[in-house]
Amino acid sequence: EYQWKGPFYFIQGADPQFGLMKAWTHGDTNNGDDEWGEEIKLAEQAVQAINKLKPKPKFFVLCGDLVHGMPGTRWKKNQEQDLKNVLKNTDQDIPLVFVSGNHDIGNTPSRETIDDYCQNWGDDYFSFWVGGVFFLVLNSQLYFDSSKCPELRQAQDAWLDEQLAVAAKQKCKHIIVFQHIPLFLSQPDEDDDYFNLEKSVRQEIMEKFHKAGVRAVFSGHYHRNAGGSYKGLEMVVSSAIGCQLGQDTHGLRVVVVTEEKVVHRYYSLTDLGSHGIEKELLDMLAKQK
Repeated sequence: EYQWKGPFYFIQGADPQFGLMKAWTHGDTNNGDDEWGEEIKLAEQAVQAINKLKPKPKFFVLCGDLVHGMPGTRWKKNQEQDLKNVLKNTDQDIPLVFVSGNHDIGNTPSRETIDDYCQNWGDDYFSFWVGGVFFLVLNSQLYFDSSKCPELRQAQDAWLDEQLAVAAKQKCKHIIVFQHIPLFLSQPDEDDDYFNLEKSVRQEIMEKFHKAGVRAVFSGHYHRNAGGSYKGLEMVVSSAIGCQLGQDTHGLRVVVVTEEKVVHRYYSLTDLGSHGIEKELLDMLAKQK
């Protein structure tokens, strides 16, 4: 779909992270994730809310930390199976897009953990087109710590440069990026933190995205809503479907793409399920050229 076909929208979710709620409550985030009934209910609520939406979203993207169990931990496979069982009920006409998070491939990923993720969920980085808009999914763990697989980081870097060159040639309407770890939480020059990318790496990526005309980067990881901008590049940090670490509600983000702009709003699962998308956003979708 290289051609613009009129406004559309998609749904962004992040961090269903089956197992974190109990682990967090018990103060044992390494081993306390042996129950995730609460998260199953929330993920089911998310799928039900999405299935009811009219018109249908173009796709549903999950920005990482699909489950809490790190690679090789005891409950990971069960958590993944339970999440797949919930996601199977997503309307067949709504494609699912998966982004790898630190819990999916490890804080310091290796070729093995990435291979395992790819067999389970699909590629760890790829691109796709929807109606003249170019989407890029990145493996942000390679930016966080690629010490065990430097060649994979180089491969993603080379691929990204190629993709941005393709986007420039194709005259796409917008370029939108999905990754798990935010470039930054509120300020492009903020200090390094567990929840953002290290300054030198961040600066390089932000500049690359800015030069390529990337419109927005959507991420999760923070379990709170946040964001800011860098030279016209918007950084959007969405809170979790699962465990909340701040004051936000369990929710999803509705992202409307028009010819001129990308507009988004975060909804609680309850609101989205009971009221759907508000009129203001629906009106934007109805404005077909």
